[in-house]
Amino acid sequence: MGLMTIGAFARAARLTPKALRLYDQGGLLVPAAVDPESGYRLYDPAQLPVARLVAQLRRIGMPLATIRVVCGLEPAAAAAAITAYWRQVSADTAARARLATLLVDHLSEGGATMSDPNPTLVVRCAAGCDTGLVRDSNEDTAYASGRLLAVADGMRGPGGAAASAAAVDALKSLALTDVPAADLLTMLAGAVSDADRAVRGLATDADQPVTTLTALLLSGSRLGLVHVGDTRVYLLRDGELSLLTQDHTWVQTQVDQGRLDRGQAATHPQRAVLVRALGGGRQVEADLALRTAQPGDRYLLCSDGLSAVVDRAGLRSALAAAAEPADAVRELIGLARAEGAPDNIACVVADVLAA
Repeated sequence: MGLMTIGAFARAARLTPKALRLYDQGGLLVPAAVDPESGYRLYDPAQLPVARLVAQLRRIGMPLATIRVVCGLEPAAAAAAITAYWRQVSADTAARARLATLLVDHLSEGGATMSDPNPTLVVRCAAGCDTGLVRDSNEDTAYASGRLLAVADGMRGPGGAAASAAAVDALKSLALTDVPAADLLTMLAGAVSDADRAVRGLATDADQPVTTLTALLLSGSRLGLVHVGDTRVYLLRDGELSLLTQDHTWVQTQVDQGRLDRGQAATHPQRAVLVRALGGGRQVEADLALRTAQPGDRYLLCSDGLSAVVDRAGLRSALAAAAEPADAVRELIGLARAEGAPDNIACVVADVLAA
């Protein structure tokens, strides 16, 4: 069988001539020959399998640059690349679905808009990390600015410190732009997907680092919260300390299912086993929430190196007594060290003030 005209080849490949010309220009599917007089593109029938693969990949929304890479791989490697791409699409879709649900819930409660036309709040904050008394390295990261508060706890081992730092770094750009309150959750959902990709990018043949990530992003009087793992956010308001996050751990799932009580969970040997983390599992699944900040609020973000050894009463007392966030950070780290500090400690304390 001889060469096929672009029209015949397009019909056989289930593509359009316009698409074939685009793929030719991008070097993705170059014709076997071009008539020197008419300029007509001619294709070899042997190119049909690649053309049909391109058509199918475009139907699932794969970008042309990614398709070019996939088409250059051996079949097994190409299958793995398509699987990885679709997992990421599924993760991004799930994040958007959770965001849509939150937006619907907010509007159903009577909120006509999520913007705050008169931002009146500022944040005074401090962050601190401590290796603890047992570990010989620190895998935790703590970050605090006037817009973004974040803690991450990398899994102990090669790459743990780099993973926690990469996760927080992926969010830092949000603190440099004026994010409208209406876009807080959208921006955080996208940033946590970027963070997951950054952590996965640290993988080696022998190790895939993972990390938790918990962060707050301020816009006006609204706070967007993103949470993956067992790092935590607490709120001290009017003297009462509330936990705003739920641990993504195996023991917490057992508590939720009624198989363990909280006392058993607190001392369980598998209490640190995560069921969600950045870099682990098939896709990232983050909790997202919107909150309204008030002047006088004090927020604590911390790793389990603090929350696992200092009880709720101790945390509340330290937060209530400290005059400044930096004082609270020092006091909290001191409390963890007084309890033996078997793990790294990361904490951020932030006060919400009227501008």
